[in-house]
Amino acid sequence: MEGLEAVVFDLDGTLLDTLEDLTDSVNAALREYGCEEKTVDQVRAYVGNGIKNLMIRSVSQGEAHPDFDGIFEAFRKHYKRNCRNKTKPYPGIMDLLRALKADGKKLAIVSNKADFAVKELNKYYFGEFQMTAIGEQKGVARKPAPDSVFAALKELSVPAGRAVYVGDSDVDIKTALHAGLPCISVLWGFRDREFLEENGAQFIAEDTAGLSELLNRGLK
Repeated sequence: MEGLEAVVFDLDGTLLDTLEDLTDSVNAALREYGCEEKTVDQVRAYVGNGIKNLMIRSVSQGEAHPDFDGIFEAFRKHYKRNCRNKTKPYPGIMDLLRALKADGKKLAIVSNKADFAVKELNKYYFGEFQMTAIGEQKGVARKPAPDSVFAALKELSVPAGRAVYVGDSDVDIKTALHAGLPCISVLWGFRDREFLEENGAQFIAEDTAGLSELLNRGLK
């Protein structure tokens, strides 16, 4: 695409490897209520639709479990205190963001993670880039609805026709489609190539060098 002004990123599985901290908080909450713990691979399959859906999938019986509200709140409290223990940017991400910023591109994060966590992680890991960051919050429909993308673009003062979306999941592909943005799917996150292609991925980056090349050549 020509005239690219902004890049909108998903957070978990795209910019940050958050899987171990999410798994630890899920299991801390499950242990507190005597529930069966989950493996990293199980949690990997459950993420992408917000933390409440993560816990619905992690708890036997989901919301029908008599202690679900308590388990969910225990997860929120634990994750708020421990969301930076093992989380780290994926290899090459910091250099990619610096290159985009140096090239004059505006940057944003749009995530289904709770807004408090998105803003804290953005400030801690990506403060130098002054990225707009929007997480799950009241009044803004979650992805794959386009509302959070539109909110980010409004804050950046960039029209949808001059932005691209980068994510690692089927939810991200649908979000970009609903927002009218081209989507680049990345393979270092929580879903593999076969799954992404089955869900409509058109542009796929194996690593940050490949992502940079796609952005620089305009998705041609």
